Amino acid sequence: QERVVEAGGGLVQAGGSLRLSCAASGRTFPSSHLGWFRQAPGKEREFVAYINWSGLTTYYADSVQGRFTISRDNAKNTVYLQMNSMKPEDTATYYCAVSRSYYSNDYTYRTEQAYDFWGQGTQVTVSS
Repeated sequence: QERVVEAGGGLVQAGGSLRLSCAASGRTFPSSHLGWFRQAPGKEREFVAYINWSGLTTYYADSVQGRFTISRDNAKNTVYLQMNSMKPEDTATYYCAVSRSYYSNDYTYRTEQAYDFWGQGTQVTVSS
């Protein structure tokens, strides 16, 4: 079992920035693929960003492309989500997820099914 803990959520004004972090406990973290998802009230959880084990490949949802940046520090077993130019529609609970599985089709990592371990989530609220 791997423990995954998010931090960094809070309240921010529209146009502002936040950085989320996610620490994972597993020894396999350096070879794991990582994702961020979010769930707004009354909506289904949706993909936000993905980073592969090396950090050289990233994907973003169209809604956050150009505003959010995912990165990782394998020495600290931590993945980050830098969120800039935030909008009220970014308000949601943000979840970090860890995948120990390899999928030849990278698009699979945009789906919840690709991930083995999840954090409890951190709330992000963007005021207008």
